[in-house]
Amino acid sequence: MSETENNDLTAGKQSKEPRSNQKLKLLYLAKILLNNTDANHDITLDEILNKLHAYDVTAARKSLYDDIAQLNDFGIKTQKTQYGRTVHYKVIGRAFELAELKLLVDSVAAAKFITEEKSNELIKKLESLTSRQEAATLQRQVYVAGRVKTMNSDIMKNVDAIHNAIANNSSLSFQYCRWNTKKELEVKHDGARYHVSPWGLLWNDGNYYLIGYDHDTQVKDIHHYRVDKMKNILIENKVREGREKLKKLDIASYGKSKFGMYNGEEIKAEILCKNSAIGVLIDRFGTDVTILKKDEAHSRVFVKVADNKLFIHWIMAMGDNFKIIGPENLVKEVHDELNRLAKQYELAD
Repeated sequence: MSETENNDLTAGKQSKEPRSNQKLKLLYLAKILLNNTDANHDITLDEILNKLHAYDVTAARKSLYDDIAQLNDFGIKTQKTQYGRTVHYKVIGRAFELAELKLLVDSVAAAKFITEEKSNELIKKLESLTSRQEAATLQRQVYVAGRVKTMNSDIMKNVDAIHNAIANNSSLSFQYCRWNTKKELEVKHDGARYHVSPWGLLWNDGNYYLIGYDHDTQVKDIHHYRVDKMKNILIENKVREGREKLKKLDIASYGKSKFGMYNGEEIKAEILCKNSAIGVLIDRFGTDVTILKKDEAHSRVFVKVADNKLFIHWIMAMGDNFKIIGPENLVKEVHDELNRLAKQYELAD
């Protein structure tokens, strides 16, 4: 390197002084207002000036009036209040109200398909959508530790792959897991891959399910799979199948008929119900159930449900409020199950 080049380089280094954040003034002002104010908390102009100074930004009081007006025009709505000679500002319009954020936080905390680590990460991001004061109220209501949570850290990647496959009209393949006695998820069928056409995602009882058309089973049909138990998902270069079967399926209603998301042939069950307990059936199956008057105290209720023992036991758990009275083959299943239970729990002499 020549002496001239060396001198130029040295001069360049010496001329570099600490950069000012003056060009970021409006962004820092927005950050200060959003982080420190809400409908119940405000900030004075002097406090704004001090916080800007901490970001290495200088500002004249008069210039802040124009800056705040620009933020209002941009969509960050603020309210100005004057107490004596002191001016206060607070943000009064946000994308989410506090009650909405609480709802989202509760949903993330309750979702079984999201790991504890990812739940805490998402909740932290939701807290950033409100002021520090309101974020503190969100933190006090969150209880993630100790809840039943998935151990699969690939859940977000799995959901993304499923959405991409649906958008591209492509089928998927994956390995499917189950719990073993060591409390570990192990692949089923010696790691053989499942080949499925994805058609939708369903959130049921805190878990996330893929609703898809199974290519491999002998009776090709619609099945569901826990997303957090799926592993090594691949998007296949193959167009989805099962469109005709999906046309006959209401995915939104699919979960209502599947108790515990266990499979079974869908039937129309007839239940004799005390009128005082009718709300339990409506809460479980929705308002599209058919209700016919039996007498002043009872009604006949018709619901679409998967024929499995979990449904039978759910009815039994309701005591004398409910009684399955049809169809005949379902009533026989109830009798058979009662006999089985009687033998299983028969007291020794």
